[in-house]
Amino acid sequence: MMGAVVSGRIADNFGRRGAMALSELLCLVGSLTIVFAKVAWLLDTARLFNGVGIGILSYVVPVYVAEITPKNLRGRFTAAHQLMICCGVSTMWLVGTIIHWRVLAVIGLIPSILQFLGVFFIPESPRWLAKNSRWEECEDVLKSLRGQHADTSAEAAEIKEYTETLQHLSEAKFLDLFKREYTRSLIVGVGLMVFQQFGGVNGVVFYANSIFESAGLSGRVGTLAMVAIQIPMTVVGTVLMDKSGRRPLLMISAAGTCLGCFLTGLSFLLQDFHMWNTEAPFLALIGVLMFSASFSLGMGGVPWVIMSEIFPMNVKGLAGSLVTVVNWLGSWMISFTFNFLMSWSSSGTFFIYCIICGATVVFVAMLVPETKERTLEEIQASMNPATSSR
Repeated sequence: MMGAVVSGRIADNFGRRGAMALSELLCLVGSLTIVFAKVAWLLDTARLFNGVGIGILSYVVPVYVAEITPKNLRGRFTAAHQLMICCGVSTMWLVGTIIHWRVLAVIGLIPSILQFLGVFFIPESPRWLAKNSRWEECEDVLKSLRGQHADTSAEAAEIKEYTETLQHLSEAKFLDLFKREYTRSLIVGVGLMVFQQFGGVNGVVFYANSIFESAGLSGRVGTLAMVAIQIPMTVVGTVLMDKSGRRPLLMISAAGTCLGCFLTGLSFLLQDFHMWNTEAPFLALIGVLMFSASFSLGMGGVPWVIMSEIFPMNVKGLAGSLVTVVNWLGSWMISFTFNFLMSWSSSGTFFIYCIICGATVVFVAMLVPETKERTLEEIQASMNPATSSR
């Protein structure tokens, strides 16, 4: 959350590349400290550095990717960010079962070093350059991104026109986010993050072992099955992002997580009443796997894609920080309360998550716009009327 609070301001002031470089330095410091730590407080400090670094990255990476990619590929490329997270987490889960945690921290240094060095070989966001009136660099970057023989004049003109319109507006302050013209964008961005987290994903993921064991299954086998299904489903979601659109993916994904929570809750309820004692544990396995697969399909990545698309440049830093803070706050709240809820009622916990996932479908159907194959400027102008060209 600390990283998320400052992520937007850092990305606005120092550029997208600068923000990524800073976050990787923080992660490097964190991982190195874990490797050499001899006392517990150093481990805590290391985790703090890693947390701040990831808080910054979680905002700036999808924003950067959205700002450099053409509209017909933007969803797929931005969703690939979530795919890489899924691959990284799954790999570390599997590797972490057989090696010491200090060795795991050494392995964690590798992606941080690669990305820190890689920052010096990638272009700055053309839209950030335009926002800072660096028009020639903006056009040069667009040429390098689209190919030297591509005609980028129309795209450059649209970015320039929209940016000049924004420059007539005063520099946004935090309270400006709550002005009427930004209401829909803020509700959509914050709402998606709330529903993403309060659907219970971190409770399910972080406590998968104990869920399977409580249901009478092998925690190790269940967790490995869950990890195995996440990556292919995330790949499917990434491929479909620019074909099916964001809204259908979100609604199908949320409906799947709703059904998964219902089946898991039903499994625990049947066991409470000593019914279907042989079949009920497998119902929990099916439910958790369905939840995990469905979440990976859309709810895991699409909210970050939409967050990177809907806010105009003059408020993107502040709005993105707020949305990212809400995401991590929700993550903490679900992680913290999950065990208490399970002690109160295992079935009740999953039925609560089921209701929230069902409400997500309604929220998406009523409020979330389809952003497929629209430029960022078109999306933002339609959602934030005051920033459209006059």
